Amino acid sequence: MKVRARMIVLFLLPATVLYLVFFIFPTIWAFYFSFFKWSGFGEAKNFIGLGNYLELMHDSMFWMSFRNTMKILFIGGFITFLVAFILTILINIGIRGKKFFRAMIFMPNVIATIALTTLWAFIYNPKFGLINSLFRFLGFETMEKFLFTSADHVFYAMLVALIWIQVGFMVVLFMAGMDKIPFEFYEAAKIEGATPLQMFFHITVPLMWDVITVGVVLWSIFALKVFEFPYAFHGIDPPPQIYTIGIYLYVMGFGKRNPIYRLGYATAIGVLLLLAVIIVIVLLRKIMQRDLYQY
Repeated sequence: MKVRARMIVLFLLPATVLYLVFFIFPTIWAFYFSFFKWSGFGEAKNFIGLGNYLELMHDSMFWMSFRNTMKILFIGGFITFLVAFILTILINIGIRGKKFFRAMIFMPNVIATIALTTLWAFIYNPKFGLINSLFRFLGFETMEKFLFTSADHVFYAMLVALIWIQVGFMVVLFMAGMDKIPFEFYEAAKIEGATPLQMFFHITVPLMWDVITVGVVLWSIFALKVFEFPYAFHGIDPPPQIYTIGIYLYVMGFGKRNPIYRLGYATAIGVLLLLAVIIVIVLLRKIMQRDLYQY
């Protein structure tokens, strides 16, 4: 028994040390620095207590970033799951080349973020972009020079791209869950006169609820910490209209072209982001908790 206990400790020790060094200790330091006014460099730190947090409560740019993050979480999440479910059902109804379509849909998840932003920059380009070229070909002159990346539309243009990236991952996840459901259940329901919609809500959804829960949690984490794609989407100086909490944290900590270096303030944003992630995940686990069906 002692040998077994030593082996368990031996296997857990490296992961525990890495977790402490790269997550727990930095998190503790982040809480500490969030109570100071500090640039992050050699100058003395000035203790201001809750000053950074109180300033955040009245920071309009922070609240814009927060709203954008919530839009990605809820609007983007709803559309992503809806499209993913539709594609999963279409692929699973017996279409030929199922593995090919699954691989193609998942492809954006294995491509570098900067390559995806470049792709969508070309798609949205007003002169030679794919969408405006299609409008030009179809004769929609009023839409031909539509600026998808203008200040009024850039956020939703970016959201479409984010949804496109994540749909493939959700499709693969849902297909894995749907493949586990015995086909006999659908045959029995069909004999009883159930419609496709009834079978979806009374068979498919309940029997893959654990998979849906995992998908919701993963999407929530992705939405709350999204940074790379929005930051690279509009060049080196992203407009405030596409700021997320992660981007605003980076801007306040390190600046854009002109340095800001408010590391204490940026750390306070990071602490709030961590708390938001914890709260959302705990709430989701409570809301989506259901009895597990055995079959």
